[in-house]
Amino acid sequence: MIDVELRHLAALAAVADEGSFNRAAVRLGYTQSTVSQQIAALERAVGGPVFDRPGGPKPVQITPLGVVVLTHGRELLAKTQRLVHAIDRFKAGDGRIDIGTFQSVSNVILPVVVRRLREEHPACDIRLSEEEPDQPQIGDLDLLFYDGRIEGDVENVKLLDDPYLLVARDGAFPDGPVRLDQLDGAPIVAWPLTCDQPWMEQAFVRSGSRPRVVFRSAINDTLLSMVRAGLGSAVLPWLAIRGTNAQSDHQLRVHELRPSLPAREIYLHWRSGRTRSPLAARAIQHAVEAAAEIAKHTDRLRSASRP
Repeated sequence: MIDVELRHLAALAAVADEGSFNRAAVRLGYTQSTVSQQIAALERAVGGPVFDRPGGPKPVQITPLGVVVLTHGRELLAKTQRLVHAIDRFKAGDGRIDIGTFQSVSNVILPVVVRRLREEHPACDIRLSEEEPDQPQIGDLDLLFYDGRIEGDVENVKLLDDPYLLVARDGAFPDGPVRLDQLDGAPIVAWPLTCDQPWMEQAFVRSGSRPRVVFRSAINDTLLSMVRAGLGSAVLPWLAIRGTNAQSDHQLRVHELRPSLPAREIYLHWRSGRTRSPLAARAIQHAVEAAAEIAKHTDRLRSASRP
C-alpha cells in the first residue's frame, strides 16, 4: 500500500498552484524546508518525481506522475474537508436524531423539543416514529418517550407525573372535583386496553367504582367528540387533555377526581453505555425543561379548579 499522507497531498497542491516551494510554504504556514521534506516523502511513496525543479527563478513544473497524484489527491483533500465540516457540524449539534414517541407527548412535549432544536440547529435531521406497544423496545432509536420505564439496557429520566382527570360535558357535574363513586355505573369512553389503561381501570375497581365503558378509541380527539355528543365522560391524563385543548372548549369541563387516581409517569429513555450525540443531549435537556414548564401549568390549573 502506498504510504501517502494528506499533508503530503496538501503540499503537492500548494506547490502546483503557487509554482514555487517558497510561496507554497507561505500559503501553508510552513517553512520552505518542511514543504521540501513533504514533497520528498511523497515522491518516495509514489516511486518517482512529482515536480521537475529547473532551479533559479523558473517555476517548478509538475511531472506526468505528479498530475496523476494531484488529480486524485485533490479529490481526497476535498472529501477530507467535507468530513471535517461534517464533524464540526455534528459537534455543534447538527446531525440526525431518531426519536420514538406516543400521542400525548407528540402533541404537547415534542413540538417544544423539535422547535427548540430547529432554532438552534436548522440543518439537523429529526426523524420521529409514533407507536404505543405494550412492550416497547428502544432498538435503533436515539431517544424514546414512554409512559413508564422500559426493560432492557437503557437509562432514563422521569419527565413528569401526568394526573388522570375527568372530561365531561358542560353541566354534567357541578364545578369542582368529582368523586369516584359518582362514576359508578356511569357511561365513559376510554382508550383500548393497552399500556396503562388496564391499570387505570383496575384502580377504579379497587376504589369500589365501576364506570361502564361504552366506546373505546386510541384517538383522543375521537373520545372527546363522543363526550361532546353525550355518549359518556372520559378519564384521561392531563397531557392528552392539553394536547386536544379540551380545557378551553366551552362544551367540555375538566374535573379533578376524588380520591385521585395514581398519575401515569412519563419517562424519556436512551441506550445505556453509549455516547450520546450533542443533538441527543440537547433534546434531553429541552424535554426536561418543557416537562417542567408543563408541570407548573398543571399545578396552576388544578389549583384554579378547586372550589
